[in-house]
Amino acid sequence: MAVGRNVARKDGFPKVAGSALYTDDLAFPGMLYGRSIRSPLAHGRIEAIELDFDRTGFTIVDCQDIPGRNVVTLLGDDQPCLAAGQVLHVGEPILLLAHADRERLLEARVEIRFQEMPALLNLLESDHSFKDILIQKGELEAGWSRADTIIEGEYRTGHQEQLYIEPNVVIAVPEEGGVTIHGSLQCPYYVHKALRVLLDLPPERIRVVARETGGGFGGKEEYPSMIAGHAALLALKAGRPVKLVYDREEDMIATTKRHPSICRIRSGVQDDGTLTALDIEVLIDGGAYVTLSPVVLSRGVIHASGPYRCPNVRIQGRALRTNTPPNGAFRGFGAPQTQFALEVHMERIAEQLRMDPVQLRRINALRPGDRNATGQVMGPDCSALEVLEEAVRRSDFHRKRRNHSGSLRGIGLSLIYHGSGFTGSGEVALNSEAALEVTEAGVRILVASTEIGQGTRTMHAQIVAETLGIPYEQVETDNPDTARVPDSGPTVASRTCMVVGGILKRCAEQLKERLGDRSPQQYFAEHGSLKVSRRYQRPEGLLWDEEHYRGDAYATFAYSCVVSELELDPDTYQVKPLRLTAVQDIGKAIHPILAAGQIEGGTAQGLGYALLEEVVMQGGVMANAQLTNYLIPTTMDTPPIDVHFVNRPYQEGPFGAKGVGELPIDGPAPSLVNALRHLGLDLRSIPATPERIMEVACASV
Repeated sequence: MAVGRNVARKDGFPKVAGSALYTDDLAFPGMLYGRSIRSPLAHGRIEAIELDFDRTGFTIVDCQDIPGRNVVTLLGDDQPCLAAGQVLHVGEPILLLAHADRERLLEARVEIRFQEMPALLNLLESDHSFKDILIQKGELEAGWSRADTIIEGEYRTGHQEQLYIEPNVVIAVPEEGGVTIHGSLQCPYYVHKALRVLLDLPPERIRVVARETGGGFGGKEEYPSMIAGHAALLALKAGRPVKLVYDREEDMIATTKRHPSICRIRSGVQDDGTLTALDIEVLIDGGAYVTLSPVVLSRGVIHASGPYRCPNVRIQGRALRTNTPPNGAFRGFGAPQTQFALEVHMERIAEQLRMDPVQLRRINALRPGDRNATGQVMGPDCSALEVLEEAVRRSDFHRKRRNHSGSLRGIGLSLIYHGSGFTGSGEVALNSEAALEVTEAGVRILVASTEIGQGTRTMHAQIVAETLGIPYEQVETDNPDTARVPDSGPTVASRTCMVVGGILKRCAEQLKERLGDRSPQQYFAEHGSLKVSRRYQRPEGLLWDEEHYRGDAYATFAYSCVVSELELDPDTYQVKPLRLTAVQDIGKAIHPILAAGQIEGGTAQGLGYALLEEVVMQGGVMANAQLTNYLIPTTMDTPPIDVHFVNRPYQEGPFGAKGVGELPIDGPAPSLVNALRHLGLDLRSIPATPERIMEVACASV
């Protein structure tokens, strides 16, 4: 048996031994180093560029050197690879330099003259929407008429920096008639597609190799297409390899972050706690260009009504443009923002009704057969009530809530769900492919899914080994290389296990039939290599109306309940988390320790989102782009986390597995803020810094 066991990680020994090669470990003969020259203004016209240095040995690239279209191809194709005529945000790249000597490269002075223009920095002042979405269910007026109480509130979340350990780094190597990219990235085929457009090259002339990647969290989903484009332009013009490495400050200033949000909720509720109506408005700050804002908004609004049944719902969402650096993918993809708002609002409902917050959620939680806001029928694996009850029991919630009353210790909870896989028809559009290849030693997995620390290679190998009935050690995995592996889609959206793992399971089933009673090694010895591939197949019965946002938004949902316990310092207003209980339903834990590690890491990241991580924007630029004053949780800040799995298998997932990567970041922030509410503090925005808590405490006196 391989599935359900804590087998040795496929990438474990090389990383522990130091033999695993990250991109910055690589060097190529004649390699140059690259540098991006960026805008210091949030909005302006470029009038002149002056190069105040000796150009000997330098390669210089501007927008006129681009052989294809000057766009970073993704959704809207509105973002230039290099600014042409105007800049729309601080840090926008204008010029590229490369040189063999890093010191000379950094010393090169470039003066850019601008005509400064007014900058729009507040999303509430923006009238330019990248995407509008409307979800409607039932009739709001009927819901208001049946309500005994109507409660309203506004909730805000700020930027969050992904802060992966390894900053962005890419090496571009010119090949005969093309280019090879080696990089720290999540989605090799995103980069491949973007370079085809930028460089005007056929697909076979572009190769993308995803090297060992030191963390991503969404920050290396779409942005590597930008840095890969810059490195490729320099390499092709110089005719030599170019390495482009961001230092921490550049990485924090220039790359995408979590979208700030404003959520306004109006709810109707009966005296017994039954929800009758929800009217929710979601605004997110997209920054200067589209990037992935429409799909972040999409996931955000679909999750905005939470794992609750309500007959009358309206959810309106807008992704707005500002003159700030573009925001993009971040673990959770919009759901942490909207579920934070709803869970804090649910706590306010319970408070106003003088009702136990557990009972309020118990009354309204989705059950199998219920319909959510898009009208999707919850399947038999719907476990909202089960995770709620287990978390309350394990944390001894009610006893502690009574005992902490009037003290400086608070306890709060949140109930969350998160869709697994791409939204709506997204997986059908991706048409993802995976393959298996018989080798002399066993079987090799061929997928584009990247290992970014979450255990992709290990988990995929377990699924294949279990299905074939061969030892786990006989399954080979490697870094994705677009010259060798099919496009199995991006490593995002809680899809790598459930979707790509599911395709691999079907590959293994097909291969098992072909092998008959022979082992892979026996087949190879008799016939040589054998390769089988399969594509994604949508489960029967799933229907999605993209125009009206109705139907089955996801194949299934994973569920979580987080209970947070904390203590507040009455003098400094510093919050000390004491314990977090995280009960999760991910269907089936393929590798229990790796799954628990995902939960612990996501919970700690959610703790930072809730209490510490404040991006300070001044004049459209991050003013605290250093690890000295952008604070993230360390081991000293992270309390014990009790992780427990409630397994309600999803019948279409490999061995019952659902998504796990994003679920754990949704719940900690609202549960921590609800624990502060238990202390009488009416916080409705995060991060809940001591300054913000003090302001709320003083206002309530």
